[in-house]
Formats: sequence, C-alpha cells, structure tokens
Amino acid sequence: MNFEFSEEQQLLREQARGFLTEHCPTSVVRAVLDSDDDWDASLWKKVAEMGWTATVIPEAYGGLGLSYYELAILAEEMGRSAAPLPFSSSIYLASEAICYFGNERQKSEWLPKLASGECVATVAMAERPGRLVLDQLETRRTDSGITGHKVPVADASVADVAVVLTRSDQGLEACLVPLNQTGVSIAPVLTLDASRGHSAVTFDGASGQPLGDAPLDPADWERVIDGAAVLFAWEQLGVAESALIQARDYALQRFAFGRAIGSYQAIKHKLANAYVKNTLARSNAYYGVWALAEGSDELPLAAATARVAAIQASTYAAEENIQTHGGMGFTWEFDCQFYYRRAKLLSLAIGSEAVWQDRLVSALTEQTVAA
Repeated sequence: MNFEFSEEQQLLREQARGFLTEHCPTSVVRAVLDSDDDWDASLWKKVAEMGWTATVIPEAYGGLGLSYYELAILAEEMGRSAAPLPFSSSIYLASEAICYFGNERQKSEWLPKLASGECVATVAMAERPGRLVLDQLETRRTDSGITGHKVPVADASVADVAVVLTRSDQGLEACLVPLNQTGVSIAPVLTLDASRGHSAVTFDGASGQPLGDAPLDPADWERVIDGAAVLFAWEQLGVAESALIQARDYALQRFAFGRAIGSYQAIKHKLANAYVKNTLARSNAYYGVWALAEGSDELPLAAATARVAAIQASTYAAEENIQTHGGMGFTWEFDCQFYYRRAKLLSLAIGSEAVWQDRLVSALTEQTVAA
C-alpha cells in the first residue's frame, strides 16, 4: 500500500518549498526577531496571492476546495522555514471553526476574506495555564456583551477577528469578536518565539456574535482541535526536518582534531536518534492526515498520536541541533535558535505534550472498550 502523496501533491511541495526558500530565508525570520513586529505582513500577502490561505475553504466561499492532504504539505513547509506568519491561527483553527460551526450568513461574510488573506483571524481559548476544561470557562456572553480574559492568544496583535470560546445561559459558544473595538484590550505576552506574537486579551462588554444558531457540542469543538493537532504535527515535522538537516550539514563541514565532527560516534548517535524520531513522527502524521481528510472515526486517536510524536521529534531535533553546533549553537549569530524557538512554541499550542498524552490514552481506552 502506498502512503505517499500523489505526483500533483509532490509538485505542490516542490513549489511551496521553492517559494519559501526564496521569500522566507532565515534572514526574514531574523528581521522579525530584531524588530518590534509580530509577523512579516509582506510575506503574508505573498502567501495569500499563492492561494495557500484558501486551500481547504470551499469554492462556494472563495476558496480552492482542496483536501487536507494539500494543507498538510503547506503546513510542513511553513514549519521547515519557521515562517513568521499567523497561518496556523487563521487557517488551522479560525477558518475551520467558521466552516464547521458558522451559519450561511457568517460563512459568506468571513470565509471569502480569510481565503483571500484580506482578514487574519485567531482563536481565543485558554484562560490559565494547564489543560483547557470547557465546562470551567469563565468568559461569559450576556446581553451586555462578552466579558472575560484569554491568555495566551496567538497572533491576536495582528488579527482582525477572533473566535472566542465563551459560555452563556444557553451553554458553550464560539463567538466571532472583531478585535478593533473599545471593548477589547490586547497586551503583549513574552514568549520564547517572538516571530509569532502572543497576547493577553481582555473583553469588557465586547460585541460579538455566536457562530451558528445553537450552542456548541463540546465533542464538536474537540473535533476542530483534533484537526488542528494534525496540521500542527505536520508543521512540527517541518521544523524537525530543518533542524536535523542543519545539524547534519554542520557536522559534515566542521572539523576537529583533523576530522569532520560527523565522523565521531557521539555526533552520529545524536543525528541517528533524531532521524528515527522524525521518521516515526512522519509515519504518525500520515495516519493523522488520512483520518482528517477521510473523516474517519479514528481521528481522535490519530491526532493525539501524531501530535505527541511530532512534539517529541521537533523538540529533540532542535535541541540536538544546538548541541551539535557546540558553543556556537547558542549564539545569536547562528540560525539554530529559529527551530528551537518554533519547536518550543508549537509544543504548547492547543495543549502541551502531557495534555495530548492524556488524550492519546483516552482514545486508546475508548478504542479498546469499543472492540
């Protein structure tokens, strides 16, 4: 059985890699880190012109109507270049939430803007450190507006609108909240990766509209998070691959005691271990995107498996890349930091490794009971 992508999908990968190699070299990431910016707005415009923001949005709403296989390919290339863009917030999460929960009017209003890149969106879920517990949310929507506090919110400083998880008298809701209004205040939050801005967002009577015409079923929201977890796994795989390649290339060209350091057993073992973890993560990522694209009931298990493996692979490769570079790897002048920063940041997005390990155990338990 062939689990590889099709020839057309491989061509998309080549195109995406070539585009990002040209338009998002490490100098672009460094420029964002050196500035007060939270993203590269010009790069976002170019990405939108390529149609990447429209990948899985239905054609009826201005999208391309492609599959999650194509989006997974783009996610991996985003990770490979550590692109300083709100792609995950706007595409993996907010667009998916609107597609999944929005009514016809909301889809027609927002999805064409998201597809064209004209609008940037994010999702505001967490209110405190630790696992998100939906029935304990303190953010509320009443007749007077939305009140509460969300932190951290990825890309809130550059987003036009947020999908905010709230509770009301009707139950759990996901509300569309424009962020440029007097009832919303946004304060920066310091994270390890400043090329992807994070913020604390406070709502004080902010106006917003619930997605859809009925309260959310928590299981449906978890399905959106599972889908995002698969795409995050592909992005983390791209980070892991870039870190491993950078470490390998340095080990082949750096000489010590008359030999390339890659010839020493200690370095060989580091790179071999990273390769094994990356290969396992890729296998699980294939399983995850298959379950997502085909609408399989195995998605919760596949997403958790892919997510855990990708977190472990990306953080290990990023750390060992720095170690392979030795003392130079810790300096600002070297690019090892970009993959380390992004690996650590993504390892906490939509829940830490411990959270996804718990979800993996739960999914395995449910599968066993069903069998």
